[in-house]
Amino acid sequence: MSLVKHYWLALLGLAFFISGCSEQNNLYTLQIEGRTMGTYYQIKLVEPKAKLPDGDKLQAKIDQVLQQVNQEMSTYKADSELSRFNQHSSNQAISISDNLALVIEASLQLSEDSNGAFDVTVGPLVNLWGFGPEGRPEKRPNDQLLDETRAKIGYHHLSLNAGKLSKDLPELYVDLSAIAKGHGVDRVADLLEAEGYLNYMVDIGGELRLKGHNDKALGWRIAVEKPLAEQRAVQKVIAPGDNGLATSGDYRNYFEQDGVRYSHTINPNTGKPIANHIVSVTVIDETSMMADAYATAFTVMGVEQAMEFAEAKQLAVYIIEKQENEFVEHISAKFVPFVVQ
Repeated sequence: MSLVKHYWLALLGLAFFISGCSEQNNLYTLQIEGRTMGTYYQIKLVEPKAKLPDGDKLQAKIDQVLQQVNQEMSTYKADSELSRFNQHSSNQAISISDNLALVIEASLQLSEDSNGAFDVTVGPLVNLWGFGPEGRPEKRPNDQLLDETRAKIGYHHLSLNAGKLSKDLPELYVDLSAIAKGHGVDRVADLLEAEGYLNYMVDIGGELRLKGHNDKALGWRIAVEKPLAEQRAVQKVIAPGDNGLATSGDYRNYFEQDGVRYSHTINPNTGKPIANHIVSVTVIDETSMMADAYATAFTVMGVEQAMEFAEAKQLAVYIIEKQENEFVEHISAKFVPFVVQ
């Protein structure tokens, strides 16, 4: 699971500005920028100028929503709901908020569906391989340490029943970094719609929700990055429609030791970094939360299993695989209509 130094920090609203566009359609973009969950957020809201909201007031509401997500799901806030559960060492069930229950339930269901490729308890293994806040180890962990750490994880040790969360392994540690950022995007999108705005783009660290159109009165278009560590370039342009979008990749986050490349994405079933050749996975789904989670699961699965899963579930998935010196694309049937030719 891609859990690399996900610093969930207090929010800091940075700026907003209004940009004008064509006088023909009289549409303007209000852009709001800030920081959350150890990364940036950016919201673009499109309306006729007379209908644009006060930027400061809307940003205050957005920050309040994201602060609540942090308070529910951060592992860096000692008093968050999730942190309190992680500190809880008994098997006694604890009542949790509806939002946290929603994310946990989705996580457990995907863990079952993916045969453990997605697992929110994998954090100790991520740390063991040096991709967590503790930093990189001096050498590859030995088999004994690997087995000892694997014994401390497993989504099947986590239970959710009637809004109460429990664990049968005292040291079980839940980290929602591979799904909660997408959930945060959805929460902001829900706020915008509740305020009556139907043309927007919400972006938190690359996880997106889109609806309506931009200030040219055209549907939103998004560039999928070419998986190159040394430069930024466009691989493909897509028009996701009114959906969530997430991309997972390891081409900028890995380390090499004794000639071996170790990916930051850990396979919970083996306890080791993935050994497949997937470098990028893009998923389009109704919610950013599930797009976020699916992207991680498919990265762990490998191309063949991921594409079989995507076709069976009718999911829009785009995978880039590195074969020797070439990038090979794998596109599910549901993804094809979103590609801009």
